[in-house]
Amino acid sequence: MKRFVFVAVAPLALAACGDRADEARGVDHGETLLSVSASGQAESRPDQAQFQAGIETFAGNARAASEANQDKIAEIVAALRQLGVAEKDIQTRAVTVRRVEYGDRKGQYQAANVVEVTMRNPDRAGEAVTAVTEAGANIVSGPSLSMTDPEATANLAYADAYKAARKRAEAYAKAAGMEVSRVLYIRDGGGTQGQTYLRGAEAMSDAMVQQSAAPPPVAPPPPPQSRIPTRSPSMMVGTTRSDVYIQVDFALRET
Repeated sequence: MKRFVFVAVAPLALAACGDRADEARGVDHGETLLSVSASGQAESRPDQAQFQAGIETFAGNARAASEANQDKIAEIVAALRQLGVAEKDIQTRAVTVRRVEYGDRKGQYQAANVVEVTMRNPDRAGEAVTAVTEAGANIVSGPSLSMTDPEATANLAYADAYKAARKRAEAYAKAAGMEVSRVLYIRDGGGTQGQTYLRGAEAMSDAMVQQSAAPPPVAPPPPPQSRIPTRSPSMMVGTTRSDVYIQVDFALRET
């Protein structure tokens, strides 16, 4: 697990403590407002892979096309089960039967059945793609890599972002002969996790502030490596990065 932190400090919003605008943001008499923006990053290894596999068949009538398709998709599912893929990790995504109205097959009927497969060990996704192809699949897309608990990695990034904001606030306070009195407000600016957008929360409660300040959770260990046959395409699982952004308002007071 690698973590990187980048911090940017917004212009100080300093005003007399008697200013009504500051009072509205929770600054008490004798306190000064400091607003800090921070970003955090965390990387985790994906622990699952998804891909789609299916079969497309043609026949002179709809029933024949559908029956031939059912036989072939059963062989594809059997190949997956033989690899140890659980039934709950094989889900039908599309079933279609239609008459072809153009091309060389005009007048015939086309049947298609596509399933989505979740590999709990992403290292074996290449082996699974090979297996379904050998079983007759002529529709294959993916795989895509993801984490079963994406929030855990995002929380690592948020914890680092808050720690960075706090550290910078303490540095500013020390330089000004002050100290951090308390946290007034935390705004979750959201972020990204790989290709997925992380929506920010409106604000964080005091309990969430304390949780953010606590040591970050330990990410689960990567799944055990498995031997992939040389005939199967190899999988480069790599890591997925989470980038998050926060804004923290601190109250400073003279020491």
